[in-house]
Amino acid sequence: MLGALAALAGFVPTAHAAGSWVAEAPSVRAAIVGRETASEALTPPAGTEGRIREVRWRFRTPPGQGGHARLCHPAGCVTLPAPRGRSTALAGLPAGEPLSFRFSPLPGQAPLAVERLQVIVNFQ
Repeated sequence: MLGALAALAGFVPTAHAAGSWVAEAPSVRAAIVGRETASEALTPPAGTEGRIREVRWRFRTPPGQGGHARLCHPAGCVTLPAPRGRSTALAGLPAGEPLSFRFSPLPGQAPLAVERLQVIVNFQ
């Protein structure tokens, strides 16, 4: 029994530290209604571990132009209701995976130019 207690005394559970990463992608141009144009991958730093808690995003479109926007993880996507915001919809997914934006213009709209793409991923 003492041997088991001595072995347990040396056992310290490890937990992933909370943290965040920030990534930016170059501008994209979405030209075809109903067909998404993906941004370059927004890649976390090497060795990032843990699970997503919250994602914050921002991007810019020309005044008066909108479109469909999503933020995607290899395991799923979330619709972005505005050019700036935050969401917990990707919570629990691995924080060490790349994300990407996906855009498409609205019917009858000119090609959609999207600039200043950025995400901040908070993880635990």
